[in-house]
Amino acid sequence: MIKKNDFRTLEITGMTAEGNGVGRTEDGMAVFVPLTAVGDVISCKIVKVAKSYCYGIIDKLITPSSDRTESNCPVSAKCGGCTFRHISYEAELSVKDKLVRDAFERLGGFRDIPFEEICGGETEFYRNKAQYPVAEQDGKAVCGFYSKRSHRVVPYCGCTLQPEIFGKLAQFCLDYVNEKKIPAYNEETGNGVLRHIYIRRGFHSGEIMLCFVVKNDKYKAQFAELGALAAEKFDGIKSVVMNINPKNTNVIMGDRNITLWGNDEICDVLCGKKITLSPMSFYQVNTAQAEKLYRCGMDYAELTGGETVLDLYCGAGTIGLSFSDKAGKIIGCEIIPEAVENAKHNAEANGVTNAEFYCGDAGKLAEKLANENIRPDVVVIDPPRKGCDELTLDSIVRMAPKRIVMISCNPATAARDAKYLAEKGYAPRKVRAFDLFPRTSHVECVCKFEKEHL
Repeated sequence: MIKKNDFRTLEITGMTAEGNGVGRTEDGMAVFVPLTAVGDVISCKIVKVAKSYCYGIIDKLITPSSDRTESNCPVSAKCGGCTFRHISYEAELSVKDKLVRDAFERLGGFRDIPFEEICGGETEFYRNKAQYPVAEQDGKAVCGFYSKRSHRVVPYCGCTLQPEIFGKLAQFCLDYVNEKKIPAYNEETGNGVLRHIYIRRGFHSGEIMLCFVVKNDKYKAQFAELGALAAEKFDGIKSVVMNINPKNTNVIMGDRNITLWGNDEICDVLCGKKITLSPMSFYQVNTAQAEKLYRCGMDYAELTGGETVLDLYCGAGTIGLSFSDKAGKIIGCEIIPEAVENAKHNAEANGVTNAEFYCGDAGKLAEKLANENIRPDVVVIDPPRKGCDELTLDSIVRMAPKRIVMISCNPATAARDAKYLAEKGYAPRKVRAFDLFPRTSHVECVCKFEKEHL
């Protein structure tokens, strides 16, 4: 029987959705080992044993996989962000493509869906947003990234997934915070003030929003001064905001924003449409890949110019607005009020007159529309990681659209929801994986459904 602290020689033969390599002991037990690659032969130390599986760490790399490469980040082994910096990008895309296919085959039970080739992207400097957690270490405020499966901050501002200016701006803010002795927030005690340094930049516009997430507004004057100093030093800053989050929670943002300098919002362009962004707006963090993702969604929607499109979980309206030139009417639904206001403003700013947006829970709004006998031709859904609830899916089915386009950030829940829709008469016709977060474990996909027996 395998026990904690045992050593085993393993060949890594697969990868999990979390990016751990998978090997098997001589008696067939699965062992999950981070920072390994398919083809590695390793000596593994067992660190946790469960009933049918266990976790290990590399003790010695006996035979390295041909997929292996040197990480170009000094903290990648400690940080919980990048899962795949130790393998080539080609190998990473292969792993992610297989994860999507396996989810639809194993969880959805689909065997014959046409899968299109995964769409890869740039592996560095692609993020338009950074949220640096702040903590006190050795008597000073530091910021960086959480280590894997913890809220221990690994101090580092130079992440190459983000534009170089983000790291410089974060360090500038830290230097001021330490000079003025503004206390970092402590999650365990609830003491301190500064929780996160949040930076957002328009990929096409270059406009930057600097946001300080704080427990209270005690240091409002100091943060206003810091914002003004940052705007003087760094080109592109158009907005400095303080977000108040007094709750003892892991949720980053609070409900109240105070503009300290410049504008309340910044602007960018997505799929040719001007987009206004507040601190609370959902916006895909990889703009270049998001544009490819949305164009794929538009292709799957097969719009000819007169269709009514229902856009559930619409956020700031980015998907619906990108579809608006080819649709007769867009109806967007979103639960966050600020995002709905952004969506309305974005429609007005782009001269889009065929779009309307409603605030509320996606399932309840879909049910309301179904009860009002509204019959969209196409429904687009871009749900959170937990996927759609049955109320939402049932309401979509009641509206009887010709096609459903699902954009998902979680292949497992996408496959689950695809199976449910298939049982209700909507067959999946195409699936394509998209890598919006290179070097991390995340992968998105787009799925096209058509109503059978039209």
